[in-house]
Amino acid sequence: MASLQHIRRRINSVKNTRKITKALELVAGARLRRAQTRIEEMRPYADRMQELMVGTARAASSFRNLALLQRRDVQRVAIVVVTGDRGLAGPFNGQVLRRAFELERAERAEGHDIAWLVTGRKGASTLRFRRYELTESWTGFADKPGYRDAQAVAHKLSELYTSAEVDRVVLVYNRFVSALVQRVTTVDLLPIPESILEAAEQAPDEEKGPVRGDFIYEPEPEDILARLLPVYLETEIYRAFLESAASFLASQMTAMRNASKNAGELIDRYTLQMNRARQAQITQEILEIVAGADALAG
Repeated sequence: MASLQHIRRRINSVKNTRKITKALELVAGARLRRAQTRIEEMRPYADRMQELMVGTARAASSFRNLALLQRRDVQRVAIVVVTGDRGLAGPFNGQVLRRAFELERAERAEGHDIAWLVTGRKGASTLRFRRYELTESWTGFADKPGYRDAQAVAHKLSELYTSAEVDRVVLVYNRFVSALVQRVTTVDLLPIPESILEAAEQAPDEEKGPVRGDFIYEPEPEDILARLLPVYLETEIYRAFLESAASFLASQMTAMRNASKNAGELIDRYTLQMNRARQAQITQEILEIVAGADALAG
């Protein structure tokens, strides 16, 4: 059995660890509320952006020739993985990387090459450790992304797609559902999803053309749509970043809460062990005293 001093050191060590995990849990909880507010504010904007793009596409006489809408035979797929800059967040980074590797295997089975792009230090370090070549990586904003960060990523993706270096762009990230649930989500970014274009092309004839309802487009709808498409791409990436940031904080809060709970159970176990050791020590001392008294009496 371990000595009393050794057990006391273990208890103090676990107590200090619990202080850290408890503090991280409280900080993550406070930041999570702010992150949720940002998502709630962003989601309606992203939805209206998509509605605006569909409405403009309906008014356009032809839009299939725009660069970000061009579809071609897929030879190389860009996988964009959104991870965190830090750990201590349970399965947050691991589950999104597992989905990315599953997607990679599926694409390679189809004969496609893969280009890796990643945000977050954890994802970048994992991919480099596995000897993957990174086309681009971004770090430093995983916890609190800004719109400029999304613009930088969108610009790089547009550049790769329009120059035909990649033929498809897929985004893999954790979507925030609640403080306890975060779902790994895969989204096709480029070319712009076919469902959006079909929504525009299936509109009634009276809704097509340069005039729709009370709206007159100036400049032409095709020119407006060409400007909207990059903004739509930036918006989708920014929304994914916000969802991922909130998911990270929620996962960290849950992980630190579980760690604090486990530390408490460990402290109880060590305390019981310490009490037993102390009781055994006292018993041993009593036996020695009784033995000494018997020896003197004899």
